[in-house]
Amino acid sequence: MPTHPENHIAEVRPIRLTELRSVIRPERYQQSPSRALLAYAFDGSLYLAAIAGALLAPHWALKLLFGLLAGSAIAFMFVWAHDAAHGALFRSQRLSRWLGTLFMLPSFNMYRLWAHGHNRVHHGFTSLSSVDWIWRPWTPAEYEAKPRFQRLLYRLERSPYGCALHYLLRVWWPGMIRFRGDGKNRVLFRRDKWLTLAFFVGFSVLAYAVGGLWSWFAAVLLPFLVFNYYIALFVFLHHTHPDLPFFAEKEDWSPALGQLYCSTIVRCSRISEMLIHNILIHTPHHVDPRIPYYHLREAYADLAAHYGQYIHEMRFSLRGVWRIFRECQLYDYENRRWLRFRQRRAWLAEQQLPRSIVPLGEHAAP
Repeated sequence: MPTHPENHIAEVRPIRLTELRSVIRPERYQQSPSRALLAYAFDGSLYLAAIAGALLAPHWALKLLFGLLAGSAIAFMFVWAHDAAHGALFRSQRLSRWLGTLFMLPSFNMYRLWAHGHNRVHHGFTSLSSVDWIWRPWTPAEYEAKPRFQRLLYRLERSPYGCALHYLLRVWWPGMIRFRGDGKNRVLFRRDKWLTLAFFVGFSVLAYAVGGLWSWFAAVLLPFLVFNYYIALFVFLHHTHPDLPFFAEKEDWSPALGQLYCSTIVRCSRISEMLIHNILIHTPHHVDPRIPYYHLREAYADLAAHYGQYIHEMRFSLRGVWRIFRECQLYDYENRRWLRFRQRRAWLAEQQLPRSIVPLGEHAAP
C-alpha cells in the first residue's frame, strides 16, 4: 500500500503555483545585496583558509583534515551560487553569473550548464521521473533487467556511503562534461568548460608544486569528492522519503505536486542551516526559487499556515537518514510505494500472478 494519503495527492494536484505563491508575503522576496555579499566573503574566506591548510600543513593527516573542510566550504559556496543562478540574490544577471561562476569553479561545475539543467528540468518537472532524472528510482523490473555492474552502481548510489556517485554519474558527467547544447548556448557552454578545465589544470599544477601528490590530493581531489557527497545527500533528502511519491506519467503529476508535496523540509541546528544557506528548508525554494535563502524560514511559515498538512518535515538525524536510504531503494510507480531491494522478487512474482489468484497469506473478498 502507498505510504502517503492518496487524498492528499488528489487535493494538491489541481492547485496552481500562483495560488501557492500568493500566500508568501512580498517581503520574503526582498533582496539584500550586502547580506549576500557578506555570506560570499565568509564562504570564500573559509575556502581559501582551508586550501592554504591543505597545501601548507606539515603533516599528511592535517592536510586531509583541511581538505575535508575545503570540501565543506565548496558545498556552501555552491549553494550560494545556486541561489544566484535562480536570480534570488541580485537584480543584475551579469553580477550573478560572474560571482556564481567563480564560486562554482572549485567544484569543477560549469555555471551555465548547471543552471540550464537544474532550472529548466529539475525545477520544471520535479519528481516526474519521465523528465527529471535527479534521484529517479528504478522499478524492480528495471533493476532486474540491468547488467550486474549497473545494479551495483545503483546500490552504491542509494547508500549513505556511496551517494556521491549519483551526482558524479547522473549530473556532473552527463549534464555538464558531456552535454553540448545547441546554437548560441553551445558556444557559451564550451567557454565555461574551457574555463573550468583551465582552473583545474592551473590549480593542480600549483598544488603539486607546493606540496607534491599529498597536497594535490588534499587540496584538489578530496574537496571535490566531499562536495559531491554533500550535494548528492542534500538533493536526495530534498525529494526522497518513504512518504513522498514519484510519478511516471505527466497526467498523474502537476507542478504543485512536484514543488509543494514532493519537496521536503529537513531542519538542522541554527548554525548548520546558516552554513548551508537554508538549502534543506527546500519546499518554499521549490514553490518559488526567487526567494533568497535568508528568507526561506519565513516563507516556509507562510506556506505552512495554509498548506501545512501537505508539507513533509523531519529533523535531521543519522538514524533518520539511514531509514530513508534503507526504505527508499526501488519504486512501484503504479501503486506509488517504495520497496527495498530484498522485496523486489516478491513484487515481480506478484506481477506475474493472474488477477484471479490471491497471494498466499491473503484472503479473497466475499
